Amino acid sequence: MRDDIYPDSLFRPWAGNPLETRADVEMALKALALPVEKYRSKGGARIRIEATAAHFGQAAADLEGYSRLLWGLVPAQVGGADWIDWAPIARGLAAGTDPGHPEYWGTPGDRDQRLVELAAIGFALRLVADKIWEPLDANARANVAVYLRRGHECVFGGNNWKFFRLLIGMGLNAVGADHDRSLDEEYVAEIEALYLGDGWYSDGDTRRADHYIPFAFHFYGLILAVLDGSGHTQAYRQRARLIADDMSRWFADDGPALVFGRSMTYRFAIAGFFGALAFADDEALPWGDLKGFYLRNLRWWAKQPMAARDGILPVGYGYPNLLMCEPYNSPQSPYWALKAFLPLALPAEHPFWAARERNCPERQGVSVQIHAGMIIANPPGDAIALSSGQQVGPRDTWARFGSQKYSKFAYSARYGFSIESDQTRFADAVLDNMIGFSDDGLHFRIREDNEEAMVADRVLFSRWRPYRDVKVETWLYWHGDFHVRVHRIDTPRDLRTTEGGFAIPRIDGSANAFEALEGSAILETPSDLSALIDLSPSFRRTGKVLLAQPNTNLVAPKTCVPQLTVKIRAGLSVLSCAVIALGNPAAARAALQTLPPKPDPRALHALVATKGKPVTLMRRK
Repeated sequence: MRDDIYPDSLFRPWAGNPLETRADVEMALKALALPVEKYRSKGGARIRIEATAAHFGQAAADLEGYSRLLWGLVPAQVGGADWIDWAPIARGLAAGTDPGHPEYWGTPGDRDQRLVELAAIGFALRLVADKIWEPLDANARANVAVYLRRGHECVFGGNNWKFFRLLIGMGLNAVGADHDRSLDEEYVAEIEALYLGDGWYSDGDTRRADHYIPFAFHFYGLILAVLDGSGHTQAYRQRARLIADDMSRWFADDGPALVFGRSMTYRFAIAGFFGALAFADDEALPWGDLKGFYLRNLRWWAKQPMAARDGILPVGYGYPNLLMCEPYNSPQSPYWALKAFLPLALPAEHPFWAARERNCPERQGVSVQIHAGMIIANPPGDAIALSSGQQVGPRDTWARFGSQKYSKFAYSARYGFSIESDQTRFADAVLDNMIGFSDDGLHFRIREDNEEAMVADRVLFSRWRPYRDVKVETWLYWHGDFHVRVHRIDTPRDLRTTEGGFAIPRIDGSANAFEALEGSAILETPSDLSALIDLSPSFRRTGKVLLAQPNTNLVAPKTCVPQLTVKIRAGLSVLSCAVIALGNPAAARAALQTLPPKPDPRALHALVATKGKPVTLMRRK
C-alpha cells in the first residue's frame, strides 16, 4: 500500500513514468518484460513464474510464459527497440517444437491451450522472422513448421479462439510453410456467424459480450486486416470503426475501463483496442482521442499496486488476487496484458503518437448498447453499466463465479465488482449491485440467468428466477446521478432479502462515515460516497453497512458496501431503490437532497410491453 514508509514504486513498476509519449510506453513494456527473463528456462522455451496451477498441464502453462511476452516484444522490435535479447527466444522456439528436447511443449490437441499460445508465434513469424526464424537451422525450421501446422489443423474453441487458426496460418504463410488454407476459410465463415451487428460479436454461441470483444475479436481482426489483408479482413476494419464509440463509453474520463466479465487478470489488454486501431491506421475516433483513451488507461494502471515485489504481474486485477481468477489462469496468463503495446510497432512520427493528446470528450446522456444489454453512464471518474442479458447459466456454467462477473445489475470502472468468498454466510455476503435471497438465513441465491431481457427506450428489463419457484421482474434505469432498480417478486414462501450498492474502498486510518438507518444506507470516505435509498412502495427496508471480507473486490483489497434488508412474505412484493456512488462526496451529498421519484411498476411494465426490444445476446443459447 502507498504510505510514508515504502516508496511508490513498491508493487507499481510504472511509478514515475509519465506515460505521455511513445518512449514512455516502451519503457513501461521494458519494466514488465525484463523481470520475467530470470524465470526463463535454460533452453529458452519455458517460463514458469510461480507454483500455482491452471486446469491445463504444466508444459502448456510454461508455453504461455514464452508466448505472451511476444505480444509486446514483437511490436517493440518492429518499432526499433534495441534492448530485447532475441537469442533465447529463438533458441526456445527451436526447443519447444522439438519432440526430442526436454523443453518440448507437447503435441497440440483439439481445444488445447497450446493453440491459444501459437497465435502469438504466428504473429511473431509474420513480423520478426529475422529474429526467431532465420537464425534456426533447417531441422529446427522444419520442426517449427510441423508443430504450427499440427496446431493449425486442430479443432479450436467455438469463440474468439477461431482467430488463432488464422493467425497461425498467417505465420506459416510468412515463412513459406504450406498448410490447408481451406481450414482458414472455414473459420472465417464461423467467425461471421458470431457477429451481432454494429461492431458487436458474441464470444461464441453464448450470451457473453465482454472484454474479449475489444481485446480479442477486434484486436486480432485489425492485425489480420493489416498483416494478411485478404478481402474478408476489410469487414474487420469496418466493424472496429463501428464499435469504437461504444467502447469509448466503457472508459472513465480518468482512465480505468469497465470491470466486467471474465479474464480481468489481463488488466490493460483492453487498451490494445485503441492501439490496434492505430496499428491499422484507422482514425475511428480523432487521433488525439484515441491516444487519450489509450494513455489514460495506462496511467491509471501506473497508480495501482498491480505487481509483485519483484515486478512480476501476478494473477489479479488492481492487486494480486487468486479469488477472482479463472480455471485457465496460470501464473503466466496475465501477460496477455502486453497486447496493449501493439502501437509500439508504429514510429513516433505516426499520427497516433504525434497527435496532441486530448482530454476525454464530454459524454452527455447515456449510451444504450442493446447488443450487450447495457445502458452506460459516465459520471466524473467512472463508467457505470447497468446490465441485463449477459449470463453464464443455466446451460453455460463453466465460468468461475460467472454470475458475479456477468449478472449483477451494475458494473463500474472505478469500483469494480466483488466476488463472494463464502456462499454459506448470507449475513456477510457482499452483494454489491445485486439482490440476494435466502430461505434459511445461511445459503443464498442471486441472479444467474435471464428468461427474458429487453430494452425499452432507456430502461432495461429482465425476468429471472433465483429459485425455480420464485420469479423476479427487474427494471433498471438512470435518473441523473442515480440509477433506479425495481424488483417485482412473486414467491410461494417467505424469503430474507439483502440488496447492495457499490462497494467502495475502505481506507485505513481515515475517517469513514457510516449511516445505516431505516430506509437508507450511506457510506462516506474522504474520496468516495456510496448510498442506497429505499423507494419501495410498501416496505421500509433496514439500512446496513457491511465491511466486506478482504480481497473480495477486484479493485480494492478492503471495501465497505451499503445494503438494504427486509423479509418478504409469500405472494407479490415490490422492492425499489435509488443507487449512487461518486468519487466526489460533496457532489453526492448534494445529489441526495433531491431523490428520484418513486417508480411506477405499472408504467414500467407498459413501457416494456409497447416499446421493448430484446437484448441481442438473448438470441444465443
